[in-house]
Amino acid sequence: MGAQRSYPVAVLGPFHPYRGGIAHHTTLLARALAESHPVFGVNFTRLYPGFLFPGRTQYDDSTSPLQADGVRVVRLLDSIGPHTWWRAAAAVRESGARLLVLQWWHPFFAPAYASVARRLRRAGVRVIALCHNVLPHEASRLDGALARLGLGAADGFILQSEPDRAGLERLLPGRPFVVTPHPAYTFFASGTTGRDAARQQLGLDGQVVLFFGLVRAYKGLDVLLRALALARQRRPLHLVVAGEFYQDRAPYEALLDELRIRDAVTLTDRYIPNEHVEAYFKACDVVVLPYRSATQSGIVQIALSFERPVIVTAVGGLPEAVRPGETGLVVAPEDPEAMAAALLHFFDADLAASMRPHLQHAAAAFSWDRMREAVHELAVRLGLPAA
Repeated sequence: MGAQRSYPVAVLGPFHPYRGGIAHHTTLLARALAESHPVFGVNFTRLYPGFLFPGRTQYDDSTSPLQADGVRVVRLLDSIGPHTWWRAAAAVRESGARLLVLQWWHPFFAPAYASVARRLRRAGVRVIALCHNVLPHEASRLDGALARLGLGAADGFILQSEPDRAGLERLLPGRPFVVTPHPAYTFFASGTTGRDAARQQLGLDGQVVLFFGLVRAYKGLDVLLRALALARQRRPLHLVVAGEFYQDRAPYEALLDELRIRDAVTLTDRYIPNEHVEAYFKACDVVVLPYRSATQSGIVQIALSFERPVIVTAVGGLPEAVRPGETGLVVAPEDPEAMAAALLHFFDADLAASMRPHLQHAAAAFSWDRMREAVHELAVRLGLPAA
């Protein structure tokens, strides 16, 4: 789009001070769109009610929080406060925005999003829902109804994986959409921490496997623990689990003892601040996503941005982000033996060395330019100007 700035765009989603991948995605999306549009950011005054949030805090305690530089962001929307929904829609209209891009990741937000989107559509504003999960990983019948309510209020959709495309077409057939991959989170890399320094900082050595991100049942950490026990019969692998437990930790603790691998696992049960992420990825040899289900995951893109290979399960859109044998390996889900075999093959064949040239530019395939172009493409299909 060059330096020319086109019509105003609004972005609705969690920005700082909220934490996590969706907040990062919202912020980086606003930044990318701001290269060609004036952007108005609509943030939440309340994201989740406290009783619904499984973690310790919803807020980012990073000393280097990610900010939407150059974007005006206003906290307006209370997810359970209807009196704020019309106010948010009014603020978008007053900003002059002709397009609203809203972040969709859970049907809980459907009533608020539907209210805002319908008010804006009546005022002539086009609405795009950028989907992270069309439906939750453990969807109920109520989730389907809420998704139809929330997503049904949008004009078009950005999907980040083929499984989500299929899910949308089952839910709302015939709606306009564009599929584009989840972009890379490259902002974590400071370039000041090398592998040896990262390992010294974390107290690690040897062959290190990383499981990164919130621990939830669908992510299959228990499968990885069983695979680690099998693989350690041949190699002294060490697993680092870096992420807050969003479920009871006790069954995992019991499994460590049952499998006799407690000394082979480092558990860091907390949200990892932005400035500490680099050390975990620089210190590891391979990043493993043993998920039972998925649409896509920003963890793969973080790994690729640090030029770290991945081992993922063949679920959802995870295989779409991996070039087998070049940037990682793909194995069957819920199969500890297959995962153990993949781990052993990775280290036996020294795949880290052979994959290194392919990883050097892997993150470039997941640029925010592609996401911005996808938004522009869909906006034109919805009747907005090409520039």
